[in-house]
Order: sequence, then C-alpha cells, then structure tokens
Amino acid sequence: MRIVVTGSSGLVGGALLSSLWRDGHRTTALVRRSPGRGESRWDPARGEIDPDVLEGADAVVHLAGAGIGDRRWTPARRRLVLHSRVDSTALLARALASLRRPPPVLVSASAIGFYGARRSEELTESSESGTGFQAEVCRAWEAATAEAEAAGIRVVHLRSAVVLARQGGALARQLPLFRAGLGGRLGSGGQFLSWISLPDEVGAIRRAVDDGALAGPLNACAPRPVTNRQFTKELGHVLHRPTVLPVPPVALHLLLGRDLAEELPLGSLRVIPARLQEVGYHHQVPTLERALAEALR
Repeated sequence: MRIVVTGSSGLVGGALLSSLWRDGHRTTALVRRSPGRGESRWDPARGEIDPDVLEGADAVVHLAGAGIGDRRWTPARRRLVLHSRVDSTALLARALASLRRPPPVLVSASAIGFYGARRSEELTESSESGTGFQAEVCRAWEAATAEAEAAGIRVVHLRSAVVLARQGGALARQLPLFRAGLGGRLGSGGQFLSWISLPDEVGAIRRAVDDGALAGPLNACAPRPVTNRQFTKELGHVLHRPTVLPVPPVALHLLLGRDLAEELPLGSLRVIPARLQEVGYHHQVPTLERALAEALR
C-alpha cells in the first residue's frame, strides 16, 4: 500500500511510519519544511498542497496539529491550536475531494477531549460532545473533513486518549518529578484518565485504515481507564519511587493556567473503546502496569 501521512515528526506519526516501513508499505510524509526523500511539502496556513501526491494513494492518515497541553492557553495559543487542526484538515479534505482517483479512506486525528470532562460517566463513540475548549476544538476538527465525506471517502475520526510513551507526551513531562521521588496525585486523584500505549495507538490507526467497517468516531484508548490516584501509584511502583506528595489544584492553576489545568490534569474522562471492541481489535497492551513497564523499559 501507499499511505500519505501528516504529522510524521510527532510521537505517533514517527511510530506509525516505522510500523508501516517494517511491513513493506510505501509512505509519503507531508511536511512543512524543505522535503527530503519520501516527503512532500505542504503549507496549510497558505492553503498549499500538491494534489498529485494524494492521487491514487491507498490511504491518508492526518495527524498534524499543535500540541494542546504544551503551553498555557493564552488567546494566541488557543487560536494556534484550533487553526493548526481545522485549517489543515479542511485543506486536506478539499484536496482529496477534487481528485480523480481519491484514496478510499482518510483517518483524521481527533481526541477524547470531544466528550468534555464528565466525572465517572462511561463514554463511548455514541456519547454526545461536552463543553470546554477541547470539546470545541474537536467538534470543529471533525467537521472539517466534510468535503472528503461528501466525496464518498470513508472518514475515521480517531479520538485518541493520552498516549503513554517515554519519548514524548504527558508521561515524558511527568517522569523527571517522579524519578526524583516528587511525584504525587493531582488534586483529589479521583479523576479518570483514559490512556493508550503507543503500540496500540499505531495498531488502532492501522486497523482504521484496513477495516472498511470502521467509519466516523473511533475511540483510541485502552479498555481499562484508571483514576489519577491509581496511575500515580502504578508509576511510582514501576519507578521504585515514593508518591506521597499530592499536588493541590491551586498549584496546577498557577503553573498551567486555570482552564488548561481543569480540562487536562484535573479533568475526568472515562472513555471506552467500544467500536474497536466491536470489530474484534485485541489490545497489545491492555493494562496500565504493563503499559508503563514497557514504555519505561
């Protein structure tokens, strides 16, 4: 197969390319810098993309977008987070819809933030969208694929949970404190964390590419969400470090800004991968203990 990938320089995009190469697939990465071998330049901010790169491809996997939890949500950062997702997705969908031989499937990134913080409510793909900045971004992000869907392309909205990997993401940011023995629960610790291992994130993407039964929202998460208290205890256990210093909400508000802190580290999302389970996907790393052990090995 020939698969076009955006966001290839990110944690998930890099792992996806490696997986595809190992299995003998050909890939083209859309990049914003000067392209190298196996790459093509695009510029979503200027609306620039080479449609010839997309013509006749077997699939497109769209993972590009500015990190939502990397910095405080200033007005400028909010605009960047929103437009880096919506503008790039709309450009790609428009280009795909114009092709004579479009790829049969577009797997377009989204996030479980679509559901908003919902305490202990179990959430599946049929659950309604919630409130907050994340939910607002995800709704616009998913809606931006409309032209591709109208053209008959099978579109999968990959609603990803927190990806656990030492190379990047939320786990990488926590490791220095936990390794120093300064890790602890966040706030009450009762908020649910929905997570997924990096191998299963890649596995979910590849299943979405291959399985024609999958279309629309797809929760990319492990089958067993945990509370922050459980996550903290397990990470301390794997690292052989104490986790006795709780972090009060006010400290997170000061460090991250109130809105970001309340939606991300203090927000509760208990998400179930119902569609993946329905199609018989078997998680390679189904438990948090194993996920952390393998991520940190």
